[in-house]
Formats: sequence, structure tokens, C-alpha cells
Amino acid sequence: MRLPEWIRVKSVIGSHTTKSVLRSRNLSTVCEEARCPNRGECFSKPTATFLILGDRCTRDCGFCSVTPGSPGPPDPDEPVRVADAALEMGLRYIVITSVTRDDLPDGGAGQFAKTVREVRRRLPYARVEILTPDFMGERKPLETVLEASPDVFNHNLETVPSLYGKVRPQADYDRSLRVLAMAREIAPAIPTKSGLMVGLGERFEEVIDVMKDLRAVGCELLTIGQYLRPRKDNLEVVEYVHPEVFEEYRLAALKMGFRFVASAPLVRSSMNAEEMYEGLYY
Repeated sequence: MRLPEWIRVKSVIGSHTTKSVLRSRNLSTVCEEARCPNRGECFSKPTATFLILGDRCTRDCGFCSVTPGSPGPPDPDEPVRVADAALEMGLRYIVITSVTRDDLPDGGAGQFAKTVREVRRRLPYARVEILTPDFMGERKPLETVLEASPDVFNHNLETVPSLYGKVRPQADYDRSLRVLAMAREIAPAIPTKSGLMVGLGERFEEVIDVMKDLRAVGCELLTIGQYLRPRKDNLEVVEYVHPEVFEEYRLAALKMGFRFVASAPLVRSSMNAEEMYEGLYY
């Protein structure tokens, strides 16, 4: 399928040091590992979503280009390197995510907490958002990451329940909903956020039902974007959803009570995360 006219990735002209900072500190970003179409724009600001706990994932989702495999042990120096890079880049809003680490007893929650605390130590004025895996639905890892007091807790549902078997075969829709519900219960003052991809074969009504489920567990922030196939061995795009449909989703979500919604073809979970946070409080 050819890209429609409404999907235009911005060509950013100019120099920036984001990549050199990341490489010098041996850090990965989900922007690069997931081949995000907006990485040129984000790197030029600069901003980046730090990918911790390695670049190998213990799961193999159909939509994702992160390499599956057996990751190594958590790097004890990684939290400091992330904080140093964020400081050097002059970031005011830091997003931290990870590969899924089902091999670790805590799913990597301890590394998340250490990284948040280290960033807070070096950049006390900055906001921190975490985008976590499901931690197999366990409560203790959630308590660990939320005790570090991130400003936003994000966990993506990614797609509608009927497509989980091919899109997220090692995940579970109800489990991910429970993660968001538990996060709200554990730390009610921390806003929760989730994201969806469309264009994988879902029906409009299914997306609306997912929004209702998210509101039922107290989710306040929502992102909806077009799935774009990152590699040939990933799932094919079933449909390029028209921008008018994204606007229908946005208006429906706002009517349901979401406090902030970003819905457009090139929207991604952590893109413009700072602007979304500011929309909540300013």
C-alpha cells in the first residue's frame, strides 16, 4: 500500500547533537529502535525517549521492530548515563521507557525507579514520564516505579482486544487494563496515559469501546496514531485511516472525559509529551 497524501514525515534540515550525545553515553532510544517516523523532528528540538534495560526484548510483538532475544543483566550505570544525557541535552521533560524484561523478577521496575530518581537528582526542575511494560500484571513492580514519583505513568494498550492475538501475542488486554487501574489506585495523584495504533484491521466501534474501558479505569491522557510498518517482517498495514476519522476519535474521547487527547496519523505515544502534560496544568 502506498502512503496517502496526508502522511508526510517532516524533513528536518539543520544540525543537532542528540545522536552524538546518545552514542557517547552508550544509550538507546525507542525513537531509533522502533523506527519512529518523527525521530528527525524530535531529535532536532532536541528531545528523545530513553530506552533502558537493553535493546533486546523478551517478547516479539507483530508491530514492533525492537529486536527480540535474550537481554543481558541491567546495567547499574545506566540511570546515571540517562541523567547525564538529559542534562547535556537541556531537557525539561524526559520520557523513559524500556523493552519488556519478563526474565527479571521485578520486570525491570527497580531500574525504572533508579533512573527516575537519578534524573530528578540531576534535573530537579524537569518533568519525568515513564512508559512501562505490563510487569506481568504484578502489583509490587508498579509500587516500585510509582514510589519514585514520576509525573506521568504511561502504559499502552496498543490495539483492540480482537487483534491482540496477532499484534501482541504475549500480552493480554485485560491485564494491561488492570495495570492502569492499579497505577491509579496506588498513586491517584499521578495521571495515567495510554496509546493506541489504528490501521491494523480494527473497527471504529472497537476503538470507541477501548476508550470507554480506559476511562473506566481512570485513564486521563490518550494518544492515537496510524500504524506504519517499520520492517518487512512486521505486520502489514490494513488501512491508512483518514485524518477526519482521527478527529472523530479525538472528539469522542474528549466527550468521554479524557483530559487531553492527541489523535492524528503521525501521533506517537511519547511525541510532544511535554505539550500534553502542559495541557493538563497550564
